[in-house]
Amino acid sequence: MKIQQLSVFLENKPGTLSFPCRILSEAGINLVTLSLADTAQFGILRIIVRDWERAKQLLERGGCAVRVTEVLAIEVTDRPGGLLEILTVLEQGGVNVEYMYAFAAKQGDCATLVFRFSDPDAALRVLQAAKISVISSVELFQRLQ
Repeated sequence: MKIQQLSVFLENKPGTLSFPCRILSEAGINLVTLSLADTAQFGILRIIVRDWERAKQLLERGGCAVRVTEVLAIEVTDRPGGLLEILTVLEQGGVNVEYMYAFAAKQGDCATLVFRFSDPDAALRVLQAAKISVISSVELFQRLQ
């Protein structure tokens, strides 16, 4: 149920963001979802793609610094308090959220959020024990079709 996410480290200057996007585009690799965070000197482009191993190889061959991290995609009821319920379960389970971002596709009355945890295995156990829907990469990609 864990999903592989690529974190691409970029200099924070004009044109740098288009470089990895161009590499993936030219290879026919679609960005399923992404997040961009920045500081004064660098940025981190976090992406999820279907063929992460090929994408990583292409990006590294192009000179990008890439790190693979495990994330979880979690279904969250799309209503006031939906996210709070998930966060409460995680807090009670002693699981730390490092960061999160929204996934564009919506399923019925649920939104999907991508979470990075300090301990993904512990997070998965806590979420499954609370019967919270954690989405596999196969299911996540099927939602796009």
